[in-house]
Amino acid sequence: MRITITTVTGDVFVLDVSADIELENLKALAAFEVGIPAAEMIVIHEMRPLTEDKRPISQLGLKDGDMVLVQKSPPRAQRTPQGSLPENDPAVLRQMLLSDPEQLALVRQKNPQLAEALERSPEEFDKYVREFNRERAEREMARIRMLTADPFNPEAQALIAEEIRQKNIDSNMEAAMEHHPEAFGTVVMLYINCKVNGHPVKAFVDSGAQRTIMSSACAERCGIMRLVDPRWAGIAKGVGTQKILGRIHLVQIEIEKDFLTTSFSVLEAQPMDMLLGLDLLRRFECVLDLKQNELIIGTTGTRTQFLPESELPAHARLDAVMDEESAMKAALENSKMDTSAGPSTSQGSSSGSVLSSLRYGTETQVKEIMALGFKREDAVRELEGAKGDKNVAIGALFAKSFTVPK
Repeated sequence: MRITITTVTGDVFVLDVSADIELENLKALAAFEVGIPAAEMIVIHEMRPLTEDKRPISQLGLKDGDMVLVQKSPPRAQRTPQGSLPENDPAVLRQMLLSDPEQLALVRQKNPQLAEALERSPEEFDKYVREFNRERAEREMARIRMLTADPFNPEAQALIAEEIRQKNIDSNMEAAMEHHPEAFGTVVMLYINCKVNGHPVKAFVDSGAQRTIMSSACAERCGIMRLVDPRWAGIAKGVGTQKILGRIHLVQIEIEKDFLTTSFSVLEAQPMDMLLGLDLLRRFECVLDLKQNELIIGTTGTRTQFLPESELPAHARLDAVMDEESAMKAALENSKMDTSAGPSTSQGSSSGSVLSSLRYGTETQVKEIMALGFKREDAVRELEGAKGDKNVAIGALFAKSFTVPK
């Protein structure tokens, strides 16, 4: 009789065996093909695992032309399948996550629903864990049912193809983590120390911004609010709430020992004190030397160091970004946890989808920025560049979309 063997990775092959062959011997033959030791193999037929190794397969219900699914059995100590949350003691898991700031930050970034339940109460966390594992178990059973019923139907073939694709993606990511681990790190934004009217200011350097801007709060602090020309007031193109109070036509910025003259557009509600845009960077032929981590004033040769994270403004630090609301519905473990029937990123998912591929920022933040009149792709791009800091992203979008009134 011919028995078709399939695996969870999509491999399919056929064995010609006797109807009297015992199950343990069928496992031994299959072990050579699938690479799973016979002693650790589970054979599933019509959604039912076959457990009596000493019985002939014909007595276990196998017939000529049937198909079985083989997979490796989990160790006895393993309580949950791969990709599940440990359900035997959610309180222990909760305490472990709460006591590890690094893991807690990762949970907030990758799975905000889990983080919310984690921080709300033990009961909420326990409920989330059990519901998560129940939904995952249902998906796994539906998957096995489809594969064992007819592995050659279009839906089963599509499922197998998707599993192979995901396996390739995981392998690609593992290679990247091994050979280019820096790609998974976080990068702080570029800030420098400077002075305006003798007052120290931490300025955000953004070569993608069209114009240099300053917040009204910073202008007040620096004592130059009296110089704002209200004739240049208005609203940035496409923005409904970012009000331009006006323009200061000539201000000196002190960087190291250089005094650079420029103009500022003053915003009413700008989270950053000051943003150095392309107008200033071009005028003074500035160079962003990322190898030496410094800004070079091309017209004078003066160099100033970019600030380390510890010296950044509070809203620009990575821990502040991590503490913001996240809407990436993803796995607790980067490549191992499956939290949805199919991931969709923020560039194509609704806020109700289970997975979001926004690397930084949240779907809620994207919608809030879009509500100001910006396009979705621009909002996503700037959130990525700002490492999830909505205020920085809005400031950069404003600077890029600024138009001078005629």
